[in-house]
Amino acid sequence: MQRLKGLTALALLLVVLLAACGGAAETEGTTVRLMTHDSFDISAEVLAAFEAETGITVEVFKAGDGGEALNKAILSKDAPLADVFYGVDNTFLQRALDNDIFLPYDSPALADVPATLQLDPQHRALPVNYGDVCLNVDVAWFDERGLPPPASLDALADPAYAGLTVVENPATSTPGLAFLLATIETYGQDGYLGYWQRLVDNNVLVANGWEEAYYTHFSAASEGDRPIVVSYASSPVAEVYFAETPPETAPTAAVVADGACFRQIEFVGILSGTAVEDAARQVVDFMLSKPFQEDIPLKMFVYPANEKAVLPEVFTQHSHIPAAPVQMDPARIAANREAWIQAWTETVLR
Repeated sequence: MQRLKGLTALALLLVVLLAACGGAAETEGTTVRLMTHDSFDISAEVLAAFEAETGITVEVFKAGDGGEALNKAILSKDAPLADVFYGVDNTFLQRALDNDIFLPYDSPALADVPATLQLDPQHRALPVNYGDVCLNVDVAWFDERGLPPPASLDALADPAYAGLTVVENPATSTPGLAFLLATIETYGQDGYLGYWQRLVDNNVLVANGWEEAYYTHFSAASEGDRPIVVSYASSPVAEVYFAETPPETAPTAAVVADGACFRQIEFVGILSGTAVEDAARQVVDFMLSKPFQEDIPLKMFVYPANEKAVLPEVFTQHSHIPAAPVQMDPARIAANREAWIQAWTETVLR
């Protein structure tokens, strides 16, 4: 009887192994097209290792910024331009779901992803990474003048900080939209425009996008004269990592007070209409796996969704995760986004 049980267990093991080999054989030589935004990056060796292990070739198709890429995915959903889409964030997630562009996939890798990041219970969009949009300050600028950096959103309206802040336009910039949402959540539907009017009165500068704000106007990264900019909580890490001689302390700092940051989460999904769904699932699993997740911080300067991913030392030393970032239901964002942006435009840019 004991020998029979052993043979039965062995037979079951062989069945599992044969099934696994069969799955690998079925995807051998398959090409999966990954559609994404222009900021996507991955180490060549990490991608090559996955391709060598699975026999799957991943073709990366960059389709513009996050909003532009999503628009292309929606407009082409009846004849998809790719098999997998990465880069829709929680500010546009509901739009993607309402347009039914993704197939559901309950990846086993989700077991290592916190439930707070899993915003779609049907698992059509699976979280890959997150980052927090926050105010960043030029530490030396404030030290030289003996002025304490702003510690909250309220401080930006103080006359002591007049003419010091540059933000991005929420109609043309993802960080700009995230910052607008943070102010809406913090000051309420009836109070956020009043807050923005106070910023206008305090000579806030509006840039079209993050690169313009950061590399043209932010004093720590350019010849600009604005020592406060809307950026990311992880931006100080990049300032250290890319320095010719890395400083002991970052030259910039993020303001991570409660309510001052908005949490952005980016998702991946399998596009409806793909002809290579099995291989596409393997690509999604790969993007949630430790090798890909541990590559994220120093390639895209955001945090991995996988809790088991180990952060590089420069991240643990120079980045701070807000204790209470602003988060908002994607359905609420979708229902109000255009009206909020229009009201903001009339208040700030009129």
